[in-house]
Amino acid sequence: MGIRYYAYAFDNEQSAKALADPLTVIGSDPLADVLGLEEGFTQGFTHFRQSVPERDLLYLDKAWSYLQRLTAPPASGARARPAYRMFEGHVTYSEHGFTWRPWLRTLPPDEVALIARDIETIGDHEIEASLDGCCASQLLESEVAYATQFLHRARNFVQAVASEGRGFAYMIG
Repeated sequence: MGIRYYAYAFDNEQSAKALADPLTVIGSDPLADVLGLEEGFTQGFTHFRQSVPERDLLYLDKAWSYLQRLTAPPASGARARPAYRMFEGHVTYSEHGFTWRPWLRTLPPDEVALIARDIETIGDHEIEASLDGCCASQLLESEVAYATQFLHRARNFVQAVASEGRGFAYMIG
């Protein structure tokens, strides 16, 4: 299945609770939320329609790592751009790599506003430059298209959350 990225928006009045424990606002079965399945789903079918409204849930599949690379500090010791805060993190592996603990972070409304302003300035052309050297040349075009699609989703989500004065918590796992 792989490691994926899920972000759940919350209202400003939930900020203290979400900062204390991001799992209070993150769904108990994020993949089920994305695929339109019931929690704990084991068999049956789905129409692959997200069961949580798009204004409340951002799913970046595995593209989060490309967006993380895009927004990361350009060199050791350099500062990351504000948008990096929404992509930063890695799972913690245990049991010799057979299991992992997810990365969790809560971003309150004031941070979301900074991220929204920054992510708006990221051009599609920057994606190809950030992926250059990380992918085989024959995969680059499809990987750029994949990352660009999810950059647009992330931008739309963050702008909507910021415009409503909301925050969000995310999980990489």
